[in-house]
Amino acid sequence: MKRRYFGTDGIRGKSNTHPMTPDLAMRVGIAAGTIFRRGSHRHRVVIGKDTRLSGYMLENAMVAGFTAAGLDAFVLGPIPTPAVAMLTRSLRCDIGVMISASHNPYEDNGIKLFGPDGYKLSDSLEMQIEDLIEQDIAPQLAKADDIGRAKRIDGVHDRYIEFAKRTLPREVTLQGLRVVIDCANGAAYKVAPAVLWELGAEVITIGNEPTGTNINKGCGSTHPEALQKKVHEVRADIGIALDGDADRVIIVDEHGAIIDGDQLMAVVAESWADDNLLKGGGIVATVMSNLGLERFLEGKGLTLARTAVGDRYVVEHMRKNSFNVGGEQSGHIVLSDFGTTGDGLVAALQILACVKRSGKSVSEVCRRFEPVPQLLRNVRFAGGKPLEDKQVKQAIKDAESELATRGRLVIRPSGTEPLIRVMAEGDDRGQIERIVNDLIGVIAAVPAAA
Repeated sequence: MKRRYFGTDGIRGKSNTHPMTPDLAMRVGIAAGTIFRRGSHRHRVVIGKDTRLSGYMLENAMVAGFTAAGLDAFVLGPIPTPAVAMLTRSLRCDIGVMISASHNPYEDNGIKLFGPDGYKLSDSLEMQIEDLIEQDIAPQLAKADDIGRAKRIDGVHDRYIEFAKRTLPREVTLQGLRVVIDCANGAAYKVAPAVLWELGAEVITIGNEPTGTNINKGCGSTHPEALQKKVHEVRADIGIALDGDADRVIIVDEHGAIIDGDQLMAVVAESWADDNLLKGGGIVATVMSNLGLERFLEGKGLTLARTAVGDRYVVEHMRKNSFNVGGEQSGHIVLSDFGTTGDGLVAALQILACVKRSGKSVSEVCRRFEPVPQLLRNVRFAGGKPLEDKQVKQAIKDAESELATRGRLVIRPSGTEPLIRVMAEGDDRGQIERIVNDLIGVIAAVPAAA
């Protein structure tokens, strides 16, 4: 059955435009509250958000929905997504909510839901919520005596700060490191600098003055130019860029060069394997991770398991197959020894620990492999199913045959737009460019494609 509201990472859209309206947010609260209202105990939900202007509106709407369904609402205010997942468990809540559109501009917002175990909801639970959203809400409402209460929880920042610090061994200190942290004017603008400072680093902070309309604007992991400039300006040892809800991270080395999620996973995998901490015999990444990462891991006797794009699919594979390191090239790094979802700050701390232990520069520690040339292009279509066209299928087959063992081809429809994404990688850049351009041409020529 086709999803009506949920995508690969919750519900997302433009604020005050369907589906990201107060009415739907309230209905999500009522529906999710109804599903998780199990047993005779007092039911609870934690609700966090990032710094978007629309967060106030959606937060209140969701509080109304959950309390109407009979749940007590613990309101956290601006706090990272991984903190919401952690607090859902530690506060023994039935469900957790993060109001955020991650790395998107402030005009957008979203709703991410976590179960009592801190993991994102399964497809089947999301479908149940979708079904209830569109039904009459009256039967889902609690009796007058059972309406929930709402209160703001103090000290949640301190809880997350201590949690993040405890992911490092007690003897590890960041003393002597000059660190620039870009908080993307988002959810981690208070906690991330505090963690780094308390661990001993000299901290220079940017992107820590949220206005409600400047989240991810010219800053954060998707716009690292400001961080690169600041690293040069203050001669920092490392730059760390989080995104709006702090579940992803990008590193900038002392020269201002960007280090993506593939390199970061390679660093952690090698370090943890050396310390006999790596589980599963390798790591989990998506089909978009660079072939260079796969070859690097093979050289270390480790495996790379690939999943569909989306950190939820990475986590599902990790849980099913007992891996403890996974993530995406974009900087979603999941370290399941510590958390249930991507955590940009915790991942950055692992990198900093490797740097301190090695005594080497960030550029030396974090350049574990030479990336294989990779090209990604999108082609928009107006309707139909271009990937089922005979000529397209043959062109894809021919391209795969040409690449053989020297590269990879990944072709997939976008989950949010009428786009076909064409990615190819291999040792010969010219060959890769030709293959991608040829496939774009064939797909664009399919009737009803544009």
